[in-house]
Amino acid sequence: MRPATLVRLALAGNRTDTARVVLTALSALLATLAGLAALTVLAIPTPTATEENPNRWSEQYHNALLVEPGLRGGTAFALLMLMLPVLALAGQCARLGAPARDRRLAALRLAGATPGQVTRLVVLETGVAALLGTLVGLGVYLVGRDLLHRPDARGQLALPTDVLPSPGALAGVVLGLPVVAALATTVMLCTVTTSPLGVSRRAARERGPRPWAGFLIGLGVVSFAAVQPVGERFDDNEGLLTWLVPLLFVLGGFAAMIGVVIGTGWISYHCGRLLRRHARTAPALLAAGRLMADPWAGSRTFAALLTAVIFGAGAAALRSYFVTQDQLDRQQSQLAGADGGTHPFYLSTMDLVDAAVAVAILIAAGGLIVALVEGIVARRRAYAALVATGVPRGALSRSVAWQALTPAVPAILLALTVGALLGRGLFPKAVRGGSSTQVCTATAELCADPATRERYLAVIGTPGIERVPAVPLEHLAWLGAGALAAVLVTVGVGLLFLRTSTALDELRTA
Repeated sequence: MRPATLVRLALAGNRTDTARVVLTALSALLATLAGLAALTVLAIPTPTATEENPNRWSEQYHNALLVEPGLRGGTAFALLMLMLPVLALAGQCARLGAPARDRRLAALRLAGATPGQVTRLVVLETGVAALLGTLVGLGVYLVGRDLLHRPDARGQLALPTDVLPSPGALAGVVLGLPVVAALATTVMLCTVTTSPLGVSRRAARERGPRPWAGFLIGLGVVSFAAVQPVGERFDDNEGLLTWLVPLLFVLGGFAAMIGVVIGTGWISYHCGRLLRRHARTAPALLAAGRLMADPWAGSRTFAALLTAVIFGAGAAALRSYFVTQDQLDRQQSQLAGADGGTHPFYLSTMDLVDAAVAVAILIAAGGLIVALVEGIVARRRAYAALVATGVPRGALSRSVAWQALTPAVPAILLALTVGALLGRGLFPKAVRGGSSTQVCTATAELCADPATRERYLAVIGTPGIERVPAVPLEHLAWLGAGALAAVLVTVGVGLLFLRTSTALDELRTA
């Protein structure tokens, strides 16, 4: 098959196929912007230490996250974390219109195409859509960089628009994301067989998921809890710390996130078993059957949302630590007789993190809508058959709600708990060391005279203070309520498509 023919067939299809390509490209665009923003922060040069600038601050910016070299790594990491829900959204969008695409692939096999050619068609469709999105994202990044370059009266910038990542880094993001998307599609197609009679998947599961996710969650929590002891143990070995501490961060974070996502499959299966055993209504029983038949649907659907919830819960735990640390600073200042000034920088930084979590939840909600609508459309013939046999549409609507909410509630609670444990493991307690101050205990005249001042000097010691940060229950409750509200909204949107998908005409769909 010639390359031109391969590209033309990959981009052929109906309006649903066009929507899939557009949404996949949009997801790649958002991921490109997040990745390029992180690379831009890392590309900020650190000046040489001088007498005027001993801290090596980049004073051309007025945001401390960009000024201080030690804070740029965390800022870039937060931007990269935003890519996770975007990439999950891309995975959901790639499944849009899958039944119609499967029938088209079967027709190509019937016309003489080989299984390898059909696989290359699907991979090429995903890769071309992602490449289109990354190229547009690069253009948006370059144009936005020029438009946002607005120095203030002191010549300082709000964003690092004066630096540009290296050409290799730019090419790595623009070309790397489509390659990753194509490879992920190839891996997912390893269990798929495309024949002239249709598409079958060799992924039948005869037993429910095993609770191996608990091991990954425990590994993540232990890795985060080991960061501080490892830093204290190898404090004199800077070379070891430069790679060991980031390794613990990355290993622990990804292990915990993968564990929660995989654990959602276990939760879905056992929630289905409980519903089947104790439910007495048709909607709950229908939902129980679906949850047990495909327990991994919850993992695929809620992956982006749970990742955002874990990140937000960890941020809430860090905020609680910073609040406790600020309280200790005030208390120690009062004991020393000095003015207790506050340091709201870290707290204001956490406001930015919370805003990033809110954006991630909104993106994850978009992925939920795509996944739920796709699930309804993919099973429209089964739903139409149930309506034809007398099942009310209201019962089907309630079964869809049961199927979405039953695993979502415990999965969100699990994500909140794991995120809070990660933050608590990183900073288990706030500590403020003791200090000592010399105070003159005589009158003002005697203290002002250098000859007599030394006789009346006294050392007042302030003992060290440590306190365990409080569990941010209110913040976690608001975060969980926001995630659950996102699920409810997506269920409501999905039910709008249920009526059109249960029309009796769907029984004649080829």
